[in-house]
Amino acid sequence: MTLITRRSFLIAGTATAGALLASAPPALAAGPAPKATRAGKISVGADETYQLSATTAVSELSIAEGGKITAPDGYNVTLTVDGVETGQLLTETGGTETLISAGTYQGDIVLTMAEANAVTYQSVTFPFRQALYVGADGVDRAKSVLSGVVGGTLTDTLARNVAITSTGECFDGVYVKNGTYTLKSPAISLTGNGRCDFAGYGAAVVGTGSATTLVVDGARITNKGVVRTTVVADDGANVIVKNSRLRARNGTLPADYRATVETPYMESVPWMLGLDGNVRATNLIGAGTKATYINSTVQSETWGALSVEGGSGLQLTAINSSVGNTGTYGYGTYAIGDATVRVLGSQFDVGSYATICAGPAASIHYGDSTREAVAELNSSLGLGLTKAELADIPARITVVNSGHFGFMFFGTGTLRLDGGTVITSAQTTFLNKGQQTSITVDGSDGAQLNPGNGIILQMIESDDPGPVNVDGKMMNVGVYTEPTGDPAKDTSFDPTSVHTADGAATFTSIALAGDFYNGMRAGKNMVLTFEDSTVQGVISATEAKHRVDTIDSSNFYELGQVTNTVKAAVNNGVIVQLNSGSTWTVTGTSYLTRLTLAADAAVGAASGKSVTMTVDGTQTAIEAGGAYSGAIVLTVG
Repeated sequence: MTLITRRSFLIAGTATAGALLASAPPALAAGPAPKATRAGKISVGADETYQLSATTAVSELSIAEGGKITAPDGYNVTLTVDGVETGQLLTETGGTETLISAGTYQGDIVLTMAEANAVTYQSVTFPFRQALYVGADGVDRAKSVLSGVVGGTLTDTLARNVAITSTGECFDGVYVKNGTYTLKSPAISLTGNGRCDFAGYGAAVVGTGSATTLVVDGARITNKGVVRTTVVADDGANVIVKNSRLRARNGTLPADYRATVETPYMESVPWMLGLDGNVRATNLIGAGTKATYINSTVQSETWGALSVEGGSGLQLTAINSSVGNTGTYGYGTYAIGDATVRVLGSQFDVGSYATICAGPAASIHYGDSTREAVAELNSSLGLGLTKAELADIPARITVVNSGHFGFMFFGTGTLRLDGGTVITSAQTTFLNKGQQTSITVDGSDGAQLNPGNGIILQMIESDDPGPVNVDGKMMNVGVYTEPTGDPAKDTSFDPTSVHTADGAATFTSIALAGDFYNGMRAGKNMVLTFEDSTVQGVISATEAKHRVDTIDSSNFYELGQVTNTVKAAVNNGVIVQLNSGSTWTVTGTSYLTRLTLAADAAVGAASGKSVTMTVDGTQTAIEAGGAYSGAIVLTVG
């Protein structure tokens, strides 16, 4: 294996950056490096344009206001001082180009002229600059800013103990496209704004392309800035992060930035999710892309820790990892499209939600990191874990602690909780905003649900006002207004029947203490099935009202916050099936539309109290094996 041992990649003595590049062993380089020169000092006057003709090392650089340093077409310029990328700023909000800002720079200065790495996302082209570019043939010196790679060892297959630091904007640390590469114990720190985390413009690490396998092992990545993501997996890549610590903190949005849902221009989270913030720690996008986090810590200040965005066949997995938010609001994982999200043996400490399900066909699983489960994923996801590594991964349960809700659905999806998973949330465990769901909770191995407000499942109409078209752009300026008056009866909808589009949940071998409310106004039933389980609480149709009449970006935290008044169902049927071995202890008045009991199931009240049922106004005995349909009211006395 050909390698370079690097004490640091800085200019020393009379050696130039070009000389150091030219002396690299041929096996390290894919393509020629630009010819390098050395100049004692470069001064760029006001409104003057200085076009760089080669990578150049200088002892001093001064740029007056309005002065520019550019490169020929097909190239870009990056400034490093003492091995740190610096000085480069976006020329305009929402733009893509950067320029070295006016000022005087002193130290070990290198102006690198690198071949352009143009990345197009949804018709917007971003001129990437990166410290290290890896392609199919290994490190591409012509596209890399190697003066920004300090220390360690660098080969065509491995970077070990390197450091990459940026204080400018939109500079990437490592960009791997259709290559196989390992980052071993890198230290990456990017401070300053990025521009687009859907493309990875300004990210610490990007793995992209269906031929990419990128392993990040023992990394320490700390970013601070708008959409300054730590790891982005895209376009069919397989990105494996293990034994690493990733942290992203918010930056300062440009003063003239206007919040939008148009993804090429999005630099802050849409507040309609009940969140704030302008950076998420990671992102997973494209088609067939896989991102796996093993024995790692992933933290975002707000917004999101492990994000999944538009694409198909995406797979996000967290194994024995610590994931969460250091601020008040934020999510652990996001599930959109047909993404598969797995959380095994991990600790989630989140501000708002463990997972947001955006659908329309997302699949989410929280469970234990059993040796069998991890071994299967090692094979199916191509993780490349050795026998020794597999043996060192202990079997653990998953624990979620949320400052607000457990899970939020504003799109169709399936959620499975099993093993010893424990979900503890300050508020409702499952918040369903009018979506078709299939929730299954298997408590046979000790799974628990602990809602702080005593509500396990809440169904409400979507309170997302959506974006508003402003001068041809979709902007986040909508306002949610609480509906008034009673809902009108939809005579075409049957609240006593199960529909494919209903909100369904099944609970097996678990003891539950909490309430279930269906506050939908339009036609959607809540369908609950209990198998070998006990439930103690109210299960009812309800009138759900927000605490405030209107919600906008100034009080986004009111989204999902409702109070319930139990009422007879209109278009919001409640269907309860108590299967074998199940008991429901009713704690308050409950309005149902169908109730079915197995021969050994029971409905009762707490000790010293009794429960009475009426069906369509007629008092009716509750019998084992019974099936009841209509306007059902259960009261406790």
